[in-house]
Amino acid sequence: MGGAAALAGVAGLTGTARAEDHRAVACCGDCGDCRTSCLACVVACLDEAGRKECIQRCLDCADICDACSKVSARGGPLAAALRALCAEACEKCAEECEKHTDDKACQACANHCRACARRCREAAQAK
Repeated sequence: MGGAAALAGVAGLTGTARAEDHRAVACCGDCGDCRTSCLACVVACLDEAGRKECIQRCLDCADICDACSKVSARGGPLAAALRALCAEACEKCAEECEKHTDDKACQACANHCRACARRCREAAQAK
C-alpha cells in the first residue's frame, strides 16, 4: 500500500469517503513531496552564497509540511488551520525559490511548493 492509499488507510477512509477526505489525503501526499524537495533545496543552497533566506524558508516549509501531513492524516481538530498555514508557508517558500532561476533544486522546490499550497488550500477550505 503506497502513498495516498496508506494515508487513507491510516485515516480510516473507505471508498465512500467524502470529497473533503480525498482532498485531505491528497494534501498529505503533496506535503510529503514538498518536504522532501525543500530539504533537497536546502542541501543545494548550502553551497551557494547569499541563500540564507531560501534555506530558512525551506526549513520552515519542510517542518510545517511534516506537521500538516501528520495532523491531516489523523483528522485532527486543527487540521484545517494547519493546512491554511501550510499553504502560506509553501507560497512564501516558492516565491523565494523562484528567484534562483539557475538552480534546478530551487526550481523543483518551487514547483512542489506551488502544488502543495494549492492542494492544502483546497483541503483547508473543504467543509
